[in-house]
Amino acid sequence: MPACVALLRGINVGGHNKLPMADFRQLLEKLGCRDVKTYIQSGNAVFNVDDVDGLAERIADAIDRQFGFRPPVLIVGADELTRVASENPYADEDVEPKFIHIAFLLEPAVDANFERIHSLQGRNEQYELTDLAFYLLAPDGIARSKLAADVEKCLGVAATARNWRSVGKLQEMLDDLPD
Repeated sequence: MPACVALLRGINVGGHNKLPMADFRQLLEKLGCRDVKTYIQSGNAVFNVDDVDGLAERIADAIDRQFGFRPPVLIVGADELTRVASENPYADEDVEPKFIHIAFLLEPAVDANFERIHSLQGRNEQYELTDLAFYLLAPDGIARSKLAADVEKCLGVAATARNWRSVGKLQEMLDDLPD
């Protein structure tokens, strides 16, 4: 039974797209997920599941039916999350984890617009792009980052970002799942 993380984008933000985590856990269990645990209110869940194929679509459909909105859903396998975390080029930086964001990519960003990325990049910001993630170090704060706000358009692929602290917590939760 593979261990996975579901990352939802754009829920419980500014009073919009409300999805209580207790309801989200129940919804995942109805879809065959086991040992479901959620982390904070922004749509993070870890679980074991037998069938990953089409799971993101099934989750989005179920949320749409039950709550009336359809958030983008990204399913990340435990191995993939571990790889993304281990490849973080800023993991050893002496900054608060909230200043390091990792945008998990739905697919590799083969047509990324680097000219636009550079034009939006703050003078203190650093970034790195891999086939699985876009890493952004924004020591002046993510809220001030024009690049963070526009990263999907720059990359040309769907993505959802989490800060380094959240990625670490999700890794811990995956490690605690029963086999």
